[in-house]
Amino acid sequence: MDFIELLKALLLGLVEGVTEFAPVSSTGHMIIVDDMWLQSEQFLTKYVANTFKIVIQLGSILAVVIIFWKRFMDLLGLRRRSEGQAAAPGQRLRLSQVIVGLLPAGVLGVLTESYIDDHLFSTGTVLIGLVLGAVLMIAADRFAPAVPSIQTVDQITYRQAIMIGLVQCLSLWPGFSRSGSTISGGVLLGMSHRAAADFTFIMAVPIMLGASMLSLVKNWEYFTMDSLPFFIVGFVSAFLFALISIRFFLKLINRVKLVPFAIYRIVLAIIVYVIYF
Repeated sequence: MDFIELLKALLLGLVEGVTEFAPVSSTGHMIIVDDMWLQSEQFLTKYVANTFKIVIQLGSILAVVIIFWKRFMDLLGLRRRSEGQAAAPGQRLRLSQVIVGLLPAGVLGVLTESYIDDHLFSTGTVLIGLVLGAVLMIAADRFAPAVPSIQTVDQITYRQAIMIGLVQCLSLWPGFSRSGSTISGGVLLGMSHRAAADFTFIMAVPIMLGASMLSLVKNWEYFTMDSLPFFIVGFVSAFLFALISIRFFLKLINRVKLVPFAIYRIVLAIIVYVIYF
């Protein structure tokens, strides 16, 4: 494998790491890259390309685990209560609330997986998702309460968790964005942008990790000595860029809110439409 192939892995990892948890749809970006570049390369057969996407997604997941490791330790009961962020159990986010938030999209995703894979993974459908997701994000900022009633993720209720989970079902449409839909849903339900983002990232880990590990087992045969350096560079690149972008996003989201990301999505959709169609 030559230097150019490794440089491509680095750049693709960058795309994954920067977009996975920003409300711009990493899946949409990767499908666009896939249609316009990735699978046109001789080295990257369809199956190797799909396996590569799984590997770099795991890099992004690892970044979230590291950033929120204390929170995950609390959720799993692996830290003493005195070390937690809140003294009273009722004032802390519970694992059961995360599970409640995961259920709607998890169940619907299992039921519709084949249809989505066969009919929705194309640049055209991604452009639709980018625009519709942008409309939802603009609406969220426009109609959100002036003063959020939920300032931290520890204040979330079970009702809000299930409602955010229902809104997350929109993200099954490629291009809509998991974080874009769930943060928008949280904001409309009275959460601050940072609280909604925290809950979104925490929910993302188990569902993404489970899906990625299942896919990895199915595609294990494509881990060859030839492809391994490509996978390693992509994984490390996605991890490092996700680590940087998540920290930056969490510091920024309460100030800039969702509209700038929505504008980016619309502009991207227009540019890709002009180029691709």
